Parts: sequence; structure tokens; C-alpha cells
Amino acid sequence: MKIELTEWRPSFAEALAKSANDERIALFLRDCFPNPYYLSDARQFINFARSECEKGDYYRAIVVQGQPAGSISAVCGRDVFRRSAELGYWLAPQYWNCGIMTEAVRIACEQVFGTDIIRIFAEPFSDNIASCRVLEKNGFVREGVLRKSVFKNGAFHDSSIYARIRLDG
Repeated sequence: MKIELTEWRPSFAEALAKSANDERIALFLRDCFPNPYYLSDARQFINFARSECEKGDYYRAIVVQGQPAGSISAVCGRDVFRRSAELGYWLAPQYWNCGIMTEAVRIACEQVFGTDIIRIFAEPFSDNIASCRVLEKNGFVREGVLRKSVFKNGAFHDSSIYARIRLDG
């Protein structure tokens, strides 16, 4: 299935609200990701993503068949961490297990490594096996496990730290 990563547009708001409104997505994301996900949440996120891109961060819609099906971002570090970026992503469940996220991460890494970033890292919940596998397929190396680092829905979870280093950095 062909995908593209595009900048977020206000016209994506309704489709974003529909694709993001699934509790299975929020299960492995930070609490700032709303559930349920309303049209107002979609509009607020799109405005946020657009303004953060103007500041140098990377926020893209994962577009499948002309509609946003998920999101991917790389947020640049500050100060001494300014050459690193934290990768985050989610995908609507109807597109899971189709290779879409693996491809989206590949494209995003190419684009982000085209800047002055030399290290991209991600911190998936350790029990989110699919997300960990997406990173591994894209050359990320697990650097460690952060035990009980996440408190979500009343329970503690481990997270893993994965990183990929630009070869010419």
C-alpha cells in the first residue's frame, strides 16, 4: 500500500478525528493523546503541529489513499541535545500489520537525517512489541530498558530506549 508523509493541513481535521478515535491507539501513547478524540482535538493538534514545524520540529500526516491514517513526529532536543530528535508515531488500527508504519519510519528518518540531526531515538512501551519491531526493522538498536518508567491506566510499564545514529555523523 502506497503512503506519503505530508504536512498537516486544516482540511485533514475530520479524517484525523475519525482515524484517531480508537482507544487501542491511546493505549500505548502518552496521556496527552486524547481518548475519545474529537474534531476539536484534531483541529488543536493540526494547529500545534504546524506551529512546531515552523520552529524546526518534524510533524507529518501519514496519508493512505488520500486520507490521514496516522501521525509521525521527530521533536528536536534543546541545548546539548540539539542534534538528537525523539521519534513518535501512531497509526489507525485498520492499517496495522500492513507495513505502513515501517515505511513511514523509514521515510521520516531519511528526511530528519537530511537536517543536522545525527541521532533519532524512541521510547516505546516495552510491551508494545509491534512498535519495537518497527524500530528494529529500520535499524534502531535497543539501548536499554527503563523499568517501571511509565504509569498508564493505573499500572506501571517498562519502556525501551531505541536509537539510530546517522552514519556520517
